[in-house]
Amino acid sequence: MNEVNVIGGGLAGTEAAWQAAEAGARVRLFEMRPDVQTPAHRTELLAEIVCSNSLKSDEKGTAPYLLKEELRRGSSLVMEAAAATRVPAGAALAVDRGRFSEYVTQKIEAHPRIELVREEVKTLPADRITIVATGPLTSDALTAEIMKLTGDDQLYFYDAIAPIVAADSIDMSIAFKAARYGKGGDDYINCPMDKEQYERFYDELVNAKSVPLKRFEETRWFESCLPIEEIARRGVDTLRFGPMKPKGLPLPSTGQEPYAAVQLRQENLMADAYSLVGFQNHLRYGEQQRVLRLIPGLEAAEFLQYGQIHRNTFINSPQILSATLQTRKNPRLFFAGQITGVEGYLESVGTGWLAGLNAARVLRNEEPLTAPETSAIGALCRYVSTVETKNFQPVNITFGLLPPVAPEVRKKYRKKRERHAVQVEMALEDWDAWRASSEQNTLEASR
Repeated sequence: MNEVNVIGGGLAGTEAAWQAAEAGARVRLFEMRPDVQTPAHRTELLAEIVCSNSLKSDEKGTAPYLLKEELRRGSSLVMEAAAATRVPAGAALAVDRGRFSEYVTQKIEAHPRIELVREEVKTLPADRITIVATGPLTSDALTAEIMKLTGDDQLYFYDAIAPIVAADSIDMSIAFKAARYGKGGDDYINCPMDKEQYERFYDELVNAKSVPLKRFEETRWFESCLPIEEIARRGVDTLRFGPMKPKGLPLPSTGQEPYAAVQLRQENLMADAYSLVGFQNHLRYGEQQRVLRLIPGLEAAEFLQYGQIHRNTFINSPQILSATLQTRKNPRLFFAGQITGVEGYLESVGTGWLAGLNAARVLRNEEPLTAPETSAIGALCRYVSTVETKNFQPVNITFGLLPPVAPEVRKKYRKKRERHAVQVEMALEDWDAWRASSEQNTLEASR
């Protein structure tokens, strides 16, 4: 068959389908919703964002910025959609999640080489180039099929979603608008707490009733997205040094920082909904309303979405995948997105981007690409294909995944921030050179 199959209409799947189609392949993109729903999705739109609406920092010199910039320079559909639906979020890149998904869906449906198929895939085609990008919420039937291929026990962790409140239910006589250290102007709403308010909130939070998990499963949380009540149980001040840190948020009335602070981030372009930053949780809904209304300014909060948990599935990629995201046993079968063991929206997009390009290359009988090890996408793909497998855990992009800078660079730039800025510049130079070289090779092969 002269086509590429992409299974999964999430961020990784839509990016993979787009890149493969833009590279000249005919693509069939399979999405099981709305016929088969998941515990976290709410619509039938493609690339639906189910957790935070933030795509993390877009500040130059950071690892998340490097990943975004690689995707921007690679003509990423997701980054195009993010730019078109961006909402204020300080130094972070955040989107109106509804308009974002609508944008991606419209672009996919309008592409002349992409056919969107609304049905559940239960088996892996043996004779077609296929990208599995079903995300952490892969259906039970396909999960069972994947386990036959991997020959391994299913790996998983629990992830949590933050609550969202109506903007007009926030008491702005108590809350105030500001971004931390003034980065981004007045992009966030902040609810300040004094010591007494914080201690009362803390006590009620750690004693609140949670939704029970499955009895037969070990509780495994992703450390970068712990429920707020789990963070609180690690110590009375953990919240004040984590999601409730007051640093860089002086009170307008006194100029002094509060004892603790809760930040709310704009959810959409209409600015009529705000999410509680870092407040993902798995409390019962009634408990969420009771405890979160103890936050000053949220005493009468109207909850548009409560926090919830969902189970994320991923494969033991180092035993299965190469750095090109092909399976070692079948080079016509690719995996991309969170199912590979990367964690985060754009980390998933990055693997989808490379898998889409490589699937199109395999279709043309060309050598698949391996991204530079100095790049964010190359570092992520190297991690999921080579890291120690005994305790394989999902990762976000960090400088720890990138090769260390040369000793002379470290000596010249003593401050970590300066070294990171230089490292990002060097990585992008490598990225541009690699992209130009791979495009030239493709052009010559087509002649």
